[in-house]
Amino acid sequence: MKEKHRLAIRWFHWVNFPLLALMIWSGLWIYWANDVYRIGLGRLTLFKFFPQGFYSAFGLKQHLAEGMAWHFYFMWFFVVNGILYVTYTVVSGEWRYLVPNRQSFREAMLVTLHDLGLSKGKLPQRKFNGAQQIAYTSSIILMGFGSVVTGLAIYKPIQVAWLDALLGGYQAARFEHFLLAMGYVLFFVIHVAQVIRAGWNNFRSMVSGYESVSLEKGPHE
Repeated sequence: MKEKHRLAIRWFHWVNFPLLALMIWSGLWIYWANDVYRIGLGRLTLFKFFPQGFYSAFGLKQHLAEGMAWHFYFMWFFVVNGILYVTYTVVSGEWRYLVPNRQSFREAMLVTLHDLGLSKGKLPQRKFNGAQQIAYTSSIILMGFGSVVTGLAIYKPIQVAWLDALLGGYQAARFEHFLLAMGYVLFFVIHVAQVIRAGWNNFRSMVSGYESVSLEKGPHE
């Protein structure tokens, strides 16, 4: 067995999962009251976020006040957990494994080709490969920061009018906040698929902190 993830990293990871799920769920209660976003051209709507059947199936209708209460309560835990995570990675030196470097984008392409079955080459044997460095840094740090900033802009638009203006106005900030939420959902789906693909050993390392390592024996061993 070999140590892979420290206890603090595992705690931040698993605490963030239910917090983010609650934020998205309560956000859907809020969005129901003014669901204006769609994909289409002119008056032609190809897809609406979200159909009425979606709200009815999940019981999301008529919960605006409750959704706002949950959202504004748990956002503080989300913010604190994010600040502690970033602070820990800086102080402990874990940032060296997570921040992309000059080789990360090339590795990310190789990992993508490998996952699509277009390449049989051996992937880098490190704690986080290039694709993971880019994905985790952009989703955990940049998207988290973006969610807090845009959320603050639409939570207190009068008090932080300068921030609203910087983001393009209230409606722009709300749209940006919505896109970030959809980005989290997309990341979660891809992340779970990758964990399943990687197998039990990878999942166990995030639970226990250790992964099993096979020792290849030489001809005289």
